[in-house]
Amino acid sequence: MEKRWSLQGMTALVTGGTKGIGYAVVDELAALGAIVHTCARNQDQLNERIREWNEKGFKVTGSVCDVSSDAEREKLMEEVSSRFDGKLNILVNNAGTNIYKATLDYTAEDFTSLMNTNLQSAFHLSQLAHPLLKASGAGKIVFMSSIGSVVSVNPQYPLYSASKGAMNQLTRNLACEWAKDNIRVNGVAPWFVRTPLTAHSLDDESIAKEVFSRTPMRRVGEPGEVSSVVAFLCLPAPGFLTGQIICVDGGMSVNGFSMG
Repeated sequence: MEKRWSLQGMTALVTGGTKGIGYAVVDELAALGAIVHTCARNQDQLNERIREWNEKGFKVTGSVCDVSSDAEREKLMEEVSSRFDGKLNILVNNAGTNIYKATLDYTAEDFTSLMNTNLQSAFHLSQLAHPLLKASGAGKIVFMSSIGSVVSVNPQYPLYSASKGAMNQLTRNLACEWAKDNIRVNGVAPWFVRTPLTAHSLDDESIAKEVFSRTPMRRVGEPGEVSSVVAFLCLPAPGFLTGQIICVDGGMSVNGFSMG
């Protein structure tokens, strides 16, 4: 395979890689030849996933990390630096969460918790990864944003959407500031994707109808349809692409009306 369409020998860190979109991203990068390190909070789940990847012949390792913790983020990056000899080609800030409430029901603790997990963790990990990405000579950061950063998707997403909107602006700023260090920074903003976390929602006929009616392609996305875009952004081929937020949403964000 031509080098510009391969990740052969490149190193990657993907946060939250044991399920959903994160799992698909690890799978995709490893299939393209990357040596991947991932993290999750659950040791058993991590071990099971790593065993699956190794059986496929993929080069994947992992460690337990709660990305909402400063100390655990620092420990994670120390391990990555040690494992990859002080160089990192790819950082995918994927781990995130939501607290489903109406705006008036949020507490100050909810705000702090959600912003710390979604935004501060991605910001801090990018800071910690910077010297490793710079040392690689060709670094890439991909932020896992959300279509909620672009349009209002649900009454119970105000803080989640705000954290992802801030992430988009962080993407643009880092892209400009770190271009001189040969680091490209982009974001991916998915709409409704079929994962273990969303599967139960689709069982609710009213939610499924609402999602389909707002999506011109009249279906939900699959994790692999998001991970393929993440992988594209990490490839050498689109070398002039930086500071962009790519919506992977079946046309939802450009749709001006309900499809009925």
